[in-house]
Amino acid sequence: MKKMFLSLLALGAVSSASAATSVGGSIGSGGSLFLQRDVDAVSATRYSLDLDATNFDFNNLGLGGTVDYLRRATPGSLGGLNPYYGLGLGAGVSLGGTNSVSVYPHVLGGLSYNVTAPLSVFGELNAGPSIRVGSASSVYFGIGARIGVNYVIGN
Repeated sequence: MKKMFLSLLALGAVSSASAATSVGGSIGSGGSLFLQRDVDAVSATRYSLDLDATNFDFNNLGLGGTVDYLRRATPGSLGGLNPYYGLGLGAGVSLGGTNSVSVYPHVLGGLSYNVTAPLSVFGELNAGPSIRVGSASSVYFGIGARIGVNYVIGN
């Protein structure tokens, strides 16, 4: 699993010189810091570092990462809102009261809004099976939501 995650990160590091790069953060189902790179005019890849207190149980700390492929849903904006959809793979480790490793393949959908030229805000929902193995093993259907900011740092 670790090799697969690192391979996905390495693939995303290789991109064309004209692709925009942005950084940002989000809160919701945990907190995230991310790097996002445009693949082409309508799609992007986002690499997130995720940190959260699992299930609001502050005796457990979750640390993980997510790779998401995002694609714009419409060629233009809808009244300033830009809908998008995608799929992703999250992996993480939970430490504390219970120790476990988890995998979260998911689909997602969201809306972004360009506040100014380099700054945008977004809201997003995701859902998929969550598989956890360890002292608290389980398989369940997971859902998540987050809001965040995205700042373009270069083309």
